[in-house]
Amino acid sequence: MSKNKNAGRKSGSNADIFAADLVKRMDKCPDVESLNNNILVPFAQALEEVCQARGYLLNIYGERSNIAFTNEEDADIIYQMIEAYLDGKEDDQPSE
Repeated sequence: MSKNKNAGRKSGSNADIFAADLVKRMDKCPDVESLNNNILVPFAQALEEVCQARGYLLNIYGERSNIAFTNEEDADIIYQMIEAYLDGKEDDQPSE
């Protein structure tokens, strides 16, 4: 078995395979509720479990999304802040 320093960057790497599989599973969800219940929540729970076991909080900032993990006491407050922010953005949109 040869070692390839660029193996993680090549098409077909474990990360690419995982991402492709995840997209296939997500595509099978007929609606946002199914996507949330069958993919997103279990994935977030797995991330939370790993982060908690390692003693750190996780905040992922993406170009089109964000994931923020907090302690249990702050989770609902942060959710409400995000919802209020998004509602405010919708209110700022011009109506047609």
